[in-house]
Amino acid sequence: MAYNEDDELMLSGIQHFQFCKRQWALIHIEQQWAENVKTVEGQHLHRNADQPFIREKRGDKLIVRAMPVRSGELNISGICDVVEFVKNDEGVPINGAEGKYIAFPVEYKRGKPKVNDEDILQLAAQAMCLEEMLLCDVPTGYLFYDEIKHRIEVRLTPDLKSKVKTIVREMQDYYRRRHTPKVKIGPFCQSCSLQHICLPKLMNKQTVKSYVEGKIKE
Repeated sequence: MAYNEDDELMLSGIQHFQFCKRQWALIHIEQQWAENVKTVEGQHLHRNADQPFIREKRGDKLIVRAMPVRSGELNISGICDVVEFVKNDEGVPINGAEGKYIAFPVEYKRGKPKVNDEDILQLAAQAMCLEEMLLCDVPTGYLFYDEIKHRIEVRLTPDLKSKVKTIVREMQDYYRRRHTPKVKIGPFCQSCSLQHICLPKLMNKQTVKSYVEGKIKE
């Protein structure tokens, strides 16, 4: 499918989309946003990783922080918290560095590992961007969780990457139609930073836009 550059989506939206499609649409289509303690904690954690254009050399490892990535095939773009390039003869050349390297994306998350796969899918999407940009395979990445102060190795399988393609196609469809899905109420609503904007109980049959327009008319 040919994509319009104006419809390029944020890679980070994959996590929102998997958590709640309506939350994703409120943020990425209707441009709604609100802070809660979890989003603030997440921003504080990322400030430690997101130091753009900083390269750090540690032996055979080159660490790049806040690396911009993009996939023309998926029509998504974003920033990797950290990409670790490990010197390996089976890797690819990296601009400004001697030798060949294998890339490992590292994503920093607040809290602890989730039972759902939204973090893993976001990491897989980062890997797919790196593969397209560097013309290489990225079969492994890492998720670092602040609560356990430990990173987990993630095998980025073809099945995971195929699932990312399916999800992004669905996101693109909603975005082109500027469609915000109806709310599906669940326990996750209590931890959502947009619950006071989404108004899940009220909005079962009404969009935020129509609700606001109605209030204006009043």
